[in-house]
Amino acid sequence: MNFLAHLFLAGPPYAAAYADHLVGQFVADAVPGRRLEAYAHAPGVQAGIRQHRAIDAFTDQHPVVRRATARLRLAGHGKYAGVVSDVFFDHFLARGFAGFSAEPLPAFTRRVYAQLEARQADFPARVQQFFPHLVQHDWLGHYAEVAGVARALAGLSRRAAPGSGLERGGLELVANYAAYEADFQAFFPELQAFAAAGYPGP
Repeated sequence: MNFLAHLFLAGPPYAAAYADHLVGQFVADAVPGRRLEAYAHAPGVQAGIRQHRAIDAFTDQHPVVRRATARLRLAGHGKYAGVVSDVFFDHFLARGFAGFSAEPLPAFTRRVYAQLEARQADFPARVQQFFPHLVQHDWLGHYAEVAGVARALAGLSRRAAPGSGLERGGLELVANYAAYEADFQAFFPELQAFAAAGYPGP
């Protein structure tokens, strides 16, 4: 899953461990396995990183996600099919956010940006570099728009290997929109249940 889903699944905001868990979910991709001890002072951050990894493993192995990535490979996205499906699923979460949360998406994004901004000192250097752009351009909110998905994938294509095809992902979303939406609707409630079961508690 991509940024929006991981942050949404970070746990109930009223929980005592939530702020650390939110940071862990956000920075996990920039924290190699052997560097987890860098957060020994913050076990909640470590828990968030571990749950991020568990969510990714659950997602990659799920048959509905595999169906979506197989479709994306046929469309020419090869080894980046999982990256594209993650961004597509963030789009459907953003579009249908009211069906999953009582908190409106704009309120959620403002709150999460503020909470993460207060913890930038805990971010790895790479995350510190892109975080201001994420906030300035409201990446989380713009996932709700197909144009926002296309921009996100175009940005990823500039950092991927030549020929990744990521810049064409927006066209694939439009071409098979109903199929990917059905995949998301079948998969995401199961992911929510999995994430809730793994939340480290109050």
